Amino acid sequence: MRLKAIIRYDGTFFAGYQVQPKGRTIQGVIEKVLTKMHKGNHVRVTASGRTDQGVHAVGQVIHFDSELEIPLENWLRALNTMLPDDVEVMSITDVPADFHARYDVSEKEYRYYILNAKEKDLFRRYYTHFVQEDLDLVAMHKASQFFLGSHDFSSFCAANSNVKGDKTRTITDIAIEQEGKDIIVRVKGTGFLYNMVRIIVGTLIDIGLGNREPEEITQIIAAQDRSKAGKTAPPQGLYLWEVTYNKKS
Repeated sequence: MRLKAIIRYDGTFFAGYQVQPKGRTIQGVIEKVLTKMHKGNHVRVTASGRTDQGVHAVGQVIHFDSELEIPLENWLRALNTMLPDDVEVMSITDVPADFHARYDVSEKEYRYYILNAKEKDLFRRYYTHFVQEDLDLVAMHKASQFFLGSHDFSSFCAANSNVKGDKTRTITDIAIEQEGKDIIVRVKGTGFLYNMVRIIVGTLIDIGLGNREPEEITQIIAAQDRSKAGKTAPPQGLYLWEVTYNKKS
């Protein structure tokens, strides 16, 4: 039986999603619990994608295979009882055997939270990126619209990315929203390169600060050169918000 689960986690004290030789990871703690439930037989978990150290998730999706005959509601209760407090399974369903949490993704949404205020918030330091200077939201919105559609996003990909081939990706929606002192950059797309959203946000912050003009985005994209874009925004403001799939899931 193949099971699909939607999970959320606080990435603060994880070394990222993917299992590593050293460091606590989301995949590692979930597989440890599942292996215990399967009496020591290792259970492999596959996610919609990786998140880096410090990055959070509200709607990460995973799948795994199991021969245990457990009602779905009991799966949910058992996993949440055994998992640490910074990981939670929100729902679990059975899916066709050919469902794949990564390869069947049709769209992902990320949200990035910027605390734009005069004073830091001690209790949100792991969940927002603090920017003290005023940000021009009109300029940021204008700039954001140049990202829509399919482009080669080489300028917005980390230099140490494993992707060596085509770096064309499609952004289907992007918005700059304000809620109180929070500025939220919401990005939807069919796929993303390593650090792509964080570099987009870092570049939009530059524009919001008046260091660049909104129209420069087209030139940065055309350059296909990472050095032309802004700094990579820090991880703690980023959330994998939602993953959507085709009808098979």
